[in-house]
Amino acid sequence: MSDRPGPAEVQRVFLGEPPRHNRRALAAAAGVRPELAERLWRALGFATLADDAVAFTDADLDALRRVGAMLEAGLLDETTVLRMARALGRTTARLAQWQTEIMVGALLDPNERPGDADLARLVEAARLLLPDFERMLVHVWRAQLAASAGRLLALADDAPPHRLTLAVGFADLVSFTRVSRELDELALAELVEGFEERASDVVAQHGGRLVKTLGDEVLFTAADPEVAARMTLDLVDALGRGDPGVRIGLAYGPVLPVMGDVFGTTVNLAARLTAIARPGSVIADSALAEAVIGRPGIDVVKIRRRPARGLGVVQPYVLRRP
Repeated sequence: MSDRPGPAEVQRVFLGEPPRHNRRALAAAAGVRPELAERLWRALGFATLADDAVAFTDADLDALRRVGAMLEAGLLDETTVLRMARALGRTTARLAQWQTEIMVGALLDPNERPGDADLARLVEAARLLLPDFERMLVHVWRAQLAASAGRLLALADDAPPHRLTLAVGFADLVSFTRVSRELDELALAELVEGFEERASDVVAQHGGRLVKTLGDEVLFTAADPEVAARMTLDLVDALGRGDPGVRIGLAYGPVLPVMGDVFGTTVNLAARLTAIARPGSVIADSALAEAVIGRPGIDVVKIRRRPARGLGVVQPYVLRRP
């Protein structure tokens, strides 16, 4: 008899109960329109199932009832509920994939094909860790909500919530394409993970926000231009000036926050300044440079004007330590 865990065992470990409902019965029991239930399911990132497919648990029913209660009480409208569901689905899907990869890397030999016993050991480890991971997830989510709300309140006097003034930075690994060709898969993964890990540590240390990572590039923001300047100098120290090295572009101005990301001319300018920067250097725009001139521990050096694609000619400045 095989020790290999099957779908039913995985379902039991992670969801705790077998499915009992099809989609239409679920919507009827929750008092929610079937069309809305289907859209919510897709927004969460799950495949559309046949109406008679028994695929939903009592926990799914409870969650859908809560959504129905929010709508009935007028706390949220359907558009907002779907946007929140999409944010939840995308974020947790990436989190689940990332955590699964970490567990697989920690418990399985990357050079060997896993056997049934290895997979059973992996599922058992998940069963033991899941309660603590779940509590930690809720705690960290609440803490991140508090931090996000605090940042928004701090900026509320300067601009409406849909239009913020922030320092935006891109940190880019230099010659990443060339370096990636010289590394095997495991070494490349270690390079990317190490880059993201050190970048996120420095950004968090300064109270900034790591908006997203793009393999060889990270996008971050900070409310205060001086904080952003010191953050970027520390990023250069942490990420290195050698091969592959890092270069950073930094701009200060209005941004449009959408779906956890940031958009606008300020973001585009930061990206263009990154392309101008040399390895191991930080290039800032005029607005940020003017905000930090004369601050202790920061030298601001004006360099020649450069064309920036789509933005015309810009005046860049080098930020460095004295």
